[in-house]
Amino acid sequence: MTAVTQLGVILTDRGSKYAVSGAAVSTRANVDAVLQQLKSDKAYAKATHNTWAAMLPTGALKADDGESGAGMVILRMLERAGLDNHVVIVTRWYGGKKLGGDRFRRVQDATRAYLDHIGAGL
Repeated sequence: MTAVTQLGVILTDRGSKYAVSGAAVSTRANVDAVLQQLKSDKAYAKATHNTWAAMLPTGALKADDGESGAGMVILRMLERAGLDNHVVIVTRWYGGKKLGGDRFRRVQDATRAYLDHIGAGL
């Protein structure tokens, strides 16, 4: 089982809470296993969005999980950091107020916090 690094809730904006997690992966099956492990925690299973991106040997993968465009934000940051064989998941619990374009900044902030945590900061 792949070890998942969970930084927990790292920021809030107008009631929405953001957490970031990640793990070393090399296949889509690894990504699915990491997502399953994360969602075994009821709080993450009930989250509004678990958006993610991964750079694998077979190519880049991403999923918005209803947060349109968020997977691409994470993917671009992974590409810039040169972080291959890794999945980064940004979790959002919706707080009742729309954030507009700021939601992408929060996804960037969460991804940056994870990259900094593992020493792959931009």
